[in-house]
Amino acid sequence: MVDSHRIKPPQGEDNHWWWELAQEGVLSIQRCVACRHLRHPPRPMCGECRSLEWDYIESSGRGTIASYTVLHHPRFPGFEYPLIIVLVELEEGTRFTSQLLQCEPDEVQFDMAVEMVIHEDPDGFRLPMFQPVGVA
Repeated sequence: MVDSHRIKPPQGEDNHWWWELAQEGVLSIQRCVACRHLRHPPRPMCGECRSLEWDYIESSGRGTIASYTVLHHPRFPGFEYPLIIVLVELEEGTRFTSQLLQCEPDEVQFDMAVEMVIHEDPDGFRLPMFQPVGVA
């Protein structure tokens, strides 16, 4: 079980909105207002057209594994090892890095269909993670 000592991600002016939505169970994707390019992680300027205007869309939370790695070390407090870290190709057309749950390391496959779940630490901190589609 993951305890409440998980290292919390930095939150600032450019990404606090994203973490607020994650606390509500929403996987949001920042979108450039000018060229409609999707980007994650959130940042102030579009890398495609340099616009500073943005909004966001709500992701379906569905996608496929584009890449992954299994971490054994270093071991940080608040995590169960090994950790399966995945790069998910979301249905919306952008990629998202997260942890894969409910799957053994030797069962992970490229192009595996996954869906988002909201993981909640004992201290109430919530963040999007993924699991294989169909896992109860």
